[in-house]
Amino acid sequence: MLKRLAAALSLMSLSVAPAFAHLDPEEHGSLLAGVSHPLFGMDHILAMVAVGLWAALLGGRALWLVPAAFVGTMAVGFAAAMAGAPLPFVEPVILASVVVIGLLAAIALKVPTWAGMLMVGVFAFFHGHAHGGELGSAGALSFGIGFALSTALLHATGVGLGLGIGRAFGGDTGRLVTRIAGGATALGGLWLALGA
Repeated sequence: MLKRLAAALSLMSLSVAPAFAHLDPEEHGSLLAGVSHPLFGMDHILAMVAVGLWAALLGGRALWLVPAAFVGTMAVGFAAAMAGAPLPFVEPVILASVVVIGLLAAIALKVPTWAGMLMVGVFAFFHGHAHGGELGSAGALSFGIGFALSTALLHATGVGLGLGIGRAFGGDTGRLVTRIAGGATALGGLWLALGA
């Protein structure tokens, strides 16, 4: 069973491609651009799904508080970018977030919920700053609502995957398979960092 899973994950990793440019908010309408923005960058998708996987492994209140902390802190980073606050190393930190959060899920690091919220929040600030920095002249509120909704849905996907895998495989095996999925996101982040 584990050999089949490893083979499937290996094949899936071959399908990972570098992130394409996001839709231009000025051309595509700010709400739609906000909703689609996180869906057109593999770095965003992997990081946000990894947050959900890790939250599922943490369990309890972390199931919703860790993803909510990401979305909330991302909004603060977005506002900081809109206010013109500079932030160095935005893209490298975003790529690092994919690897680090994937590794947190891969090792199933058990921390108090507040610590998990803080850890993902640091990375979320950079993700939000990148969104705000790419906004241009589109409407900030509707764009922000759109990307926050997409981010929350990607987190929910990760939580759903983590919980679903846990139920499908049960007990320790389910946790192991969820951890492997977290490791796959970390490998995807490494691939993006080295291939970009």
